[in-house]
Amino acid sequence: MTVMGLASGAALKDDPLFRLRTYRPADFEVLYEIDQKCFPPGIAYGRDELASFIASPHAMTWVAEVRQGVVGFVIAERENERIGHIITIDVMEQWRHRGVGTELMNTAEDWASRMGAQFMYLETAEDNLPAQRFYEARGYERLEKIERYYSSGQAAWVMVKWLK
Repeated sequence: MTVMGLASGAALKDDPLFRLRTYRPADFEVLYEIDQKCFPPGIAYGRDELASFIASPHAMTWVAEVRQGVVGFVIAERENERIGHIITIDVMEQWRHRGVGTELMNTAEDWASRMGAQFMYLETAEDNLPAQRFYEARGYERLEKIERYYSSGQAAWVMVKWLK
């Protein structure tokens, strides 16, 4: 059985219809729409905030594409010579559990490591258990809970992974 042109169970990264590439300004509206669909109000970024993260001189944005278009993205930044930060990773719901998030995270972590970062961290909503399981499977550990982190008042976990 195939789903949107991909064989079920196939490794997405090996499929010729899948590719990761760096962000282009023409991607912005699609990335904004994906972020709005992936996260509830109060957690999803506003236009200006998302644009600011993407434009930061210390950040990189990668986009996941298939024939049908953009299906996800990740924004990562290098805070200093030792610290990398995943600002956001967004994968459209119908493309989750198919390797898109894994490829995006691999790319961001590899970039941070090449830039000299020793560890990577991210924040995730306290109730986003699927995301926490995904990050834990990648070697991230819960470091600290921050109450009222999001504008919605929701708490977040800071999760950390050593890269070297």
